[in-house]
Amino acid sequence: MVELKKNLSRKYSKGFVVKMRFLHKRSQSEKANSMFWYRYFKWLLWFSLSSYFFVSFLITHSPNPIKPTSFSLSKPSFSRALIESHNPITHPGLLNGMKVYVYNLPPKYNNDWLSNPRCKSHLFASEVAIHKTLLTSQFRTLDPTEADFFFVPVYVSCNFSTVNGFPAIGHARALISSAVKLISSEHPYWNRSRGSDHVFVASHDYGACFHAMEDVAMADGIPEFMRNSIILQTFGVKYKHPCQEVENVVIPPYISPKNVKSTLVKSPVNGRRDIFAFFRGKMEVHPKNISGRFYSKKVRTEILRKYGGDQRFYLKRHRFAGYQSEIVRSVFCLCPLGWAPWSPRLVESVALGCVPVIIADGIRLPFESAVNWPEISLTVPERDVGKLGDILELVTKTNLTIIQRNMWDQETRRALLYSDPMEEGDATWQVLKELSLRVSRSRKSVSSE
Repeated sequence: MVELKKNLSRKYSKGFVVKMRFLHKRSQSEKANSMFWYRYFKWLLWFSLSSYFFVSFLITHSPNPIKPTSFSLSKPSFSRALIESHNPITHPGLLNGMKVYVYNLPPKYNNDWLSNPRCKSHLFASEVAIHKTLLTSQFRTLDPTEADFFFVPVYVSCNFSTVNGFPAIGHARALISSAVKLISSEHPYWNRSRGSDHVFVASHDYGACFHAMEDVAMADGIPEFMRNSIILQTFGVKYKHPCQEVENVVIPPYISPKNVKSTLVKSPVNGRRDIFAFFRGKMEVHPKNISGRFYSKKVRTEILRKYGGDQRFYLKRHRFAGYQSEIVRSVFCLCPLGWAPWSPRLVESVALGCVPVIIADGIRLPFESAVNWPEISLTVPERDVGKLGDILELVTKTNLTIIQRNMWDQETRRALLYSDPMEEGDATWQVLKELSLRVSRSRKSVSSE
């Protein structure tokens, strides 16, 4: 028994020694590995830091510094920083690579008119806004030989005055004709294309017909020398009309973005709206000194007659400088025709979140490819103006929330306002986008000469 215990003791003793030796050898191996990885990472860190400082030195001391390259799957952007840069970055493919040359006309054709501050702020001021924005646009070229289009900056609506209560623009034809004679005598570009690549703004009631009364405008027609050109005009209808028988782009009337922003600061677009249906403007039964003609084709007169005593309708006939504060409180904003079918209320309503109720048969609305008008507005036939109350009540109970959500989209509002400087998607951008679709036409007309 004693012998057996000695043997067992000897057996387990040897095992223990073997085990200890094994563990000792493994710890030495791990230590060796640890030292290897420590030296490796130390060497890698040293190499990385050395490379970093060496490359940094090359970049900062190179005569042509290496610039970082960015990649994007989104469409090219157009930012305020790009416009204001002294060395703007150009995007050759942007808007079909289009270039616009702006004629530098004598001040009597444009800037002299700005002595009247109203000229750059009233509803016809898109002629001023577009000109001013183009001067700082990356799409402008100072080399007329590379231009796709030529912009002729003549302000005809700045002479807006009141004669018997109506605007007078009888000077427009003579002023534009004078400008055309000047550019055609001093430059070859008008004559080579017969003016087909030249762009004018006609932001008055019946566009390039240049008269506020439709029958006179239709009789006078568009001046012969402008018939080959492209007209940016607020007037547009879906039926045949002498005042749009020319290549044209329907543009929005001018509403000050600054005023809109100021209004929205005080009352957000999705704030409380305690006015059901709003309209402020002229509603004369018999216009002054215009025998046999009825303003707004009697539509406004009918609205006043039918709903003047209806508490749901907030109807005012007199001007009020702060009327935008009323629009931003309203659910529906009535946009009936005046002498012409278009109205500044179309822009103000959308910009301030009030559903525009368009009452102007056959109207062609601005930038229909960018602004989904059927989803953000109501259209009521002129003959149904007496049913307005019932129509608006029905919309309130059905799809008003959807219409408001669509209309409050920021891109939709931006498309109807002339920003300064130009922003991607704003009204001037939309004008250039429409022109870019005609670039091939412009180049073809020049090459065929």
